[in-house]
Amino acid sequence: MAETQETATHTPKGAPLFGGLLAVSVAMILSSWIGATALGNFRRADDVIVVTGAAKQPITADSIVWKFSVAYQASTLQAAYQGVTKGTTRIRQFIEDQQLSAEVVYSALETYVVPEVINNRETGRPLAYRLTQRVEVRSADVDRITRLVQQANALINEGIPLVSEPPEYLYTGLADLRVEMLAAAVKDARLRAEAIAKSGQSQVGPVRRVDTGVFQITRRNSTEVSDYGTYDTSSRDKDITAVVSVTFSLR
Repeated sequence: MAETQETATHTPKGAPLFGGLLAVSVAMILSSWIGATALGNFRRADDVIVVTGAAKQPITADSIVWKFSVAYQASTLQAAYQGVTKGTTRIRQFIEDQQLSAEVVYSALETYVVPEVINNRETGRPLAYRLTQRVEVRSADVDRITRLVQQANALINEGIPLVSEPPEYLYTGLADLRVEMLAAAVKDARLRAEAIAKSGQSQVGPVRRVDTGVFQITRRNSTEVSDYGTYDTSSRDKDITAVVSVTFSLR
């Protein structure tokens, strides 16, 4: 019994402490390894690539809008009315003679009183009256309306006070085309992303985010762009360009 007690008395006191420290160290190393592995997995899962894609397509206007006005000024309101009515009647006949398939809208007469001014001060009395009749022609027959605009110069030679604006060439299928263009732009972005990812020995995953830019509708082969988008109406042949910024995940 004495030997047993003496042996117990001489057991190293640092053994339990050393064992505890060893266990704590192993736990810390294991915990650090798990944390580093989890962080690495998190970073890989969060790897993305942002690429800009674009799509461009030529379009041709399938609708035209022609706006013009007839204005007449006279010293009396009655004379001004007779003058603008005569001009409007002649223009109406001119359009009807063309037998166009078009929508013609005549706005209400606009009346402006020209004030009498003496010594740079208005006297309160009318000097003259100016009446304006505005007309708008809309049609899908782009060729005939284009020719009509050119032929309208003959009315000016007749003394008709015609003020013509440049025709507006429009494309009516933009709503459906925009959807197609966005899909094509996203496809272009994926091709670009795959080319970049291949050089880094990565693979492109699913789309994370798509930011659509503004549409640019410009004259054919034009380089004109705007931060707010452009819509050229002065030319019949145009280009439509869609731009998107796409965020892809990487594997």
